Amino acid sequence: MPRLLPALLALLCFGPPPAPRAPLAEAAAEPEPEEPWCPYKVRPEGSASGRLCFRRPALGFQCAARSCRAHRSPGGALVANVLRNGSVLLQWAPPRPSAGLRGFALNCSWDGTYTRFPCDSVELGAACRDYLLPEAHGSVRYRLCLQPRYASPRPAPPAHCVEFRVEPAAMRDIVVAMTAVGGSICVMLVFICLLVAYITENLMSPAAPRRA
Repeated sequence: MPRLLPALLALLCFGPPPAPRAPLAEAAAEPEPEEPWCPYKVRPEGSASGRLCFRRPALGFQCAARSCRAHRSPGGALVANVLRNGSVLLQWAPPRPSAGLRGFALNCSWDGTYTRFPCDSVELGAACRDYLLPEAHGSVRYRLCLQPRYASPRPAPPAHCVEFRVEPAAMRDIVVAMTAVGGSICVMLVFICLLVAYITENLMSPAAPRRA
């Protein structure tokens, strides 16, 4: 009995020992929200059908001044980023209202010598926020119009249009080469001017007469 007394006192003061806890399961990492795929269908000129394709959006793309030139539609809703490799990335903001949005229609045309010619049109899904034109002809003025499509009876809003001209690759190379050569010529001319000034000041000027 004397041996059990300390144990009973401890039980009364501190209570029963805590039950062993099961090991905590590792919290499963919440999956990051996946980027929505952009479904689109290209309809070549004169064709009523097209193949359905999917592409990942270019989220976070910013047009750098050295390799890209941005052209905006009136109001800035549609932006055409003309890249140095001849491709064009179109970007647009989510339209308002977004309820009932079914997709977008992208119409393309370019100026010829005497008339305007249509090019391929594109139908895009409601989740699309950009589209890439892989190749654009140089020295041609393009006009691209994007029109949101809503479910009836909501009428289609006015289209957003942007115009731009793609600089030909040969002209870009010529401009870069001329810029480099022009910079070298300017440096050479400055050096020649400084050399001529030094020769004129030190060698060509008559020496001062010596006093006896």
